[in-house]
Amino acid sequence: MIALKNIKKSFDNKLVLENINWDIPKGSIYGLVGPNGAGKSTLLRLMSGVLSPDAGQITLEGAIIYDNPSAKKKIMFVPDDPFFLTQSSLKEMKKFYQIFYSTFNEAMYQKLLNHFKLNENDKITDFSKGMKRQASVILALSCDPEVLLLDEAFDGLDPVMRLMFKRLITDELMNRQITVVISSHNLRELEDICDSIALLDHNTISIQDEVENIRSNYHKLQIGYSKEQAGDVFNELKPLHLEQRGHVYLMVAKGDISAIRTLIESTQPILLEEIPITMEEVFVYEMEAKGYGQLV
Repeated sequence: MIALKNIKKSFDNKLVLENINWDIPKGSIYGLVGPNGAGKSTLLRLMSGVLSPDAGQITLEGAIIYDNPSAKKKIMFVPDDPFFLTQSSLKEMKKFYQIFYSTFNEAMYQKLLNHFKLNENDKITDFSKGMKRQASVILALSCDPEVLLLDEAFDGLDPVMRLMFKRLITDELMNRQITVVISSHNLRELEDICDSIALLDHNTISIQDEVENIRSNYHKLQIGYSKEQAGDVFNELKPLHLEQRGHVYLMVAKGDISAIRTLIESTQPILLEEIPITMEEVFVYEMEAKGYGQLV
């Protein structure tokens, strides 16, 4: 398990992360989401041991990760902009990785090379963005990490490669109980593969739970009336989102659905229907409720 306790990080007196407390169970696939500039990449770098926190501790199975080579060897971090040695080929990068990772799995490397159809002798500088992403995934998974940290994992991959990548991750989870944390702006893709989601907002993690638990706490409802209602009719529910189209309202509310329905039914609607809500909508409405992305 990876445990983050009271993590704080600043750069040049600018606070980026504060009071981060997050437990990531072994064998889970966790999605990390948040608005631009929230600190997702910084958090992944802290978890990989690339950066040290200003306060708090990050541990893997109880061992502090930063400045601990034995712990860091179990973790593979794939950044948004992967690093490759100048003018190197994939084959040369493989040899470089083998120096530092005694767990490097040649059979896995050859299997992934065949899946992604890359020529290991070509210069990586000649690769497209998507091909570079594929090369970084091949190298990362071939190191047989216990923890895989992916920053904008699907960026630059076409739909077929994205599906293949997701299948590879789930296969690794089933076969080896690998722990995966994926940072992405694409919540629809995270929803397909992740069992849990963490929302990084205002320097800290405001939501962390299993996808189904999070979704079950948010409700999207369509409510219709025979005549126009008073403007404060839904105030007690404190909706995250409310829009009116004539006598029909579309509302997103948070909390116990039974209590929400009881209050709405007391207003005598002629239509009350619950509509499925996606994780992307949960994220959008949570951030809008906090003022993010609103026109002023």
